[in-house]
Amino acid sequence: MIGPRSPCALRMPGGGAGGRRPGRDAHCLDADKYENDPELEKIRKERNYSWMDIITICKDKLPNYEEKIKTFYEEHLHLDDEIRYILDGSGYFDVRDKEDRWIRIFMEKGDMITLPAGIYHRFTLDEKNYVKAMRLFVGDPVWTAYNRPADHFEARGQYLEFLAQTA
Repeated sequence: MIGPRSPCALRMPGGGAGGRRPGRDAHCLDADKYENDPELEKIRKERNYSWMDIITICKDKLPNYEEKIKTFYEEHLHLDDEIRYILDGSGYFDVRDKEDRWIRIFMEKGDMITLPAGIYHRFTLDEKNYVKAMRLFVGDPVWTAYNRPADHFEARGQYLEFLAQTA
């Protein structure tokens, strides 16, 4: 079992997972120029990421920090893709593979990942206890997380079909 803040088991952005890659895609960008980055703008335009904000997760910046950290680490899914771009700091996304095993994805400055709708996942900080991330959405943001079990949602069924087709 992967515990919070355990060392990275897998580095996915820019790499892959030897056939176990659960996410749709990942990019490595220059986070120092995110405000005027043509590559980021190209991705946003191609994917219709029309809404974004920036969240800083650390004790001094995030209200209800301890509660939020626990919520982020609860295994859950969303009905929309989850797109995160790390602008500073680092942390881990844990996702489930086809056999329902955890895969740990280390995310650091410059990494952008898209977790597909319906994938069970969770997030935690590493030992530095700090990350600043851009959150991107197609249209208005939807923040609802559905804790496991949530297999009855159409998004979950579609994700499982996608996994079956990639076998």
